[in-house]
Amino acid sequence: MSSTPVLTVAALIVGLTVGALFAFLRVPIPAPPELPGVVAIVGIYLGFKLVGYAGVGFDLLDALGL
Repeated sequence: MSSTPVLTVAALIVGLTVGALFAFLRVPIPAPPELPGVVAIVGIYLGFKLVGYAGVGFDLLDALGL
C-alpha cells in the first residue's frame, strides 16, 4: 500500500494548522489569497504532470550547459 494518502492527509493537516496560525497572527499567507490563484497553482501542477506522462520535454539547463 502506498503512503501517498497518508502523506496527503498529513500535508492537509499541516497546511490547515499553518493557515490557522497565519490567520491568528494576522499576517498574510504566502499563497494566493483567492480561489482563482489556488486553481492556477493546481493547473500548473497538472500541466507539469501531463507533460511528464506524455514523455515530452526539453532540458533547458542541459542546453545551457548548466
